[in-house]
Amino acid sequence: MSRSIVSTPKAPAAIGTYSQAVKAGNTVYLSGQIGLDPASMQLADGFEAQTVQVFENLRAVAEAAGGSLADAVKLNIYLTDLSNFAKVNEIMARYFAEPYPARAAVGVKELPKGAVVEADAVLVLG
Repeated sequence: MSRSIVSTPKAPAAIGTYSQAVKAGNTVYLSGQIGLDPASMQLADGFEAQTVQVFENLRAVAEAAGGSLADAVKLNIYLTDLSNFAKVNEIMARYFAEPYPARAAVGVKELPKGAVVEADAVLVLG
C-alpha cells in the first residue's frame, strides 16, 4: 500500500512533529486542526469563529488530499467546554450533509495554543 504526506498552505502549518494528513491507499488521516488562521497562524476570536476555522482547515486539507469533507467517514471533536456541543452541531451542519460521518465529541481540559475546539477526521476516497 502506498503512503504519502498531504500538505497545503491553505491550512495551518504543523506546529509539531506531525503532518497535516497522511494518505494510505484510499484512506486519508487528517491531523487535528484548531482554529488557527493559516495566513497569520493566530487563533480566531471566540468559539464560533474558531469552530468555523477548524472546519475550513479540515476542508483545505481534505481537498489537498484529492477529496472533500463529503468523503469523511469518522470525525473526532474535542471541546474544552461541552456546553458548546449544540453550537458545534449547528456549525457542522454547514459543512456536512447526510449521511453524516461517524463522530465522537470529547470534553478535554485544554488544547494547544489555548484553543477551545479541535477536530480531526478520516476520509475514504473513491
